Amino acid sequence: MGGVAGDRGVVPMAIGGTEDHVHLLLSLPATISVSSAMQVIKIGSSRWMHDECGVKAFAWQEGYGAFSIGASQVEATVAYIQRQQEHHRRRDFQAEFLAILKKNGIAYDARYVWD
Repeated sequence: MGGVAGDRGVVPMAIGGTEDHVHLLLSLPATISVSSAMQVIKIGSSRWMHDECGVKAFAWQEGYGAFSIGASQVEATVAYIQRQQEHHRRRDFQAEFLAILKKNGIAYDARYVWD
């Protein structure tokens, strides 16, 4: 994922996750939208999983969540991403994601959050 991002001028600052999700901390140039970056990364990483790893059934879910952070939050965000395995032993990803949406007052329709 980092290689795919870097090939497009996106700087991967941290990448990590678990069996059911991945977190990316990316620095995007002004010329690339979040949706374009995610499209390129999902297509490229899917192709890699199929061709290089032989996982023909691999597929990303249709959507994604994206949040921006300030420069002062980079260090804590990198640490959070690096601790995903440990972190999600205590709280599953779905519960955490919904809590983040609620905490930040982000409206959502539960029918469309998970595939």
